Amino acid sequence: MNKNISDEKADSEAGQVPKIEFPCLYPIKVIGVSLPGFYESVLQAVERHAGRISDELIKSKPSKNENYVSIQITIAAVSVVQLESIFIDLKKIKQVKMVL
Repeated sequence: MNKNISDEKADSEAGQVPKIEFPCLYPIKVIGVSLPGFYESVLQAVERHAGRISDELIKSKPSKNENYVSIQITIAAVSVVQLESIFIDLKKIKQVKMVL
């Protein structure tokens, strides 16, 4: 099957991930079970790859019944590798249900 230029362009656009220009401020949202030590585990995993995060760049919100908590941490992202490493470490935390 022969592909023409417009087919190749459509294929590349359909599967293309939006590009991020580094360095940039990048919000990471983690949702997990609200247990003692969860907040600290999440912060430690992020700071391992992004350095010290100031308090004003961290937001935390419990769910209605306080069974879950959402933590948003905005980092100074420098590369895709850094972001991937953070996401991998966050997913290793047992209480984590979702990383956005």
